[in-house]
Amino acid sequence: MAAHGIAVEKRERLIPVEEYLRTIYHPDCDFVDGRVEERNVGEYEHASVQKALLRIFWQREQDWRVLAIQECRLQISAARFRIPDVMVLRADQVVHRVVREAPLLCIEVLSPEDTWKRLRGVLGDYLAMGVEHIWAFDPEERIAYRFDADGFHPVTEAQLAVSGTEIRVEVADVFALLPKG
Repeated sequence: MAAHGIAVEKRERLIPVEEYLRTIYHPDCDFVDGRVEERNVGEYEHASVQKALLRIFWQREQDWRVLAIQECRLQISAARFRIPDVMVLRADQVVHRVVREAPLLCIEVLSPEDTWKRLRGVLGDYLAMGVEHIWAFDPEERIAYRFDADGFHPVTEAQLAVSGTEIRVEVADVFALLPKG
């Protein structure tokens, strides 16, 4: 941006964690090192995949001994909070307003505006805080991914599973609500 031929740098206002925690955002935003970052949400395909995942987990919460929640703040570090699309906690995990202990599983659903670079950063934060199981779903391509320290791994089998648990999710069921074509 230029004013009278002089380049003007756009500066983001950094805010303290306390301000982020007491501010209501619609939809809620991530907080990364003093910056509020908007998340891509709101498209039908994104919402449909998120709904399918929640339905699958909610129907089996007692059997799998888990608690599935959507869009809840997860404190990654002192100055970093993320909002997973779906977070699966162990049934006995203690939570006070914000999840501060690594969940069993974090799931992200891509929106058309998402970039792989941004998604890698978000999922990398989950990994850094100790989340052992991280999944991503791409509604447009109808592909599921596992994410670990080596990056994204397309799921080629029919089911996603969480080792050491009874959790088994049919990938086709996650995309079943999407329009054909």
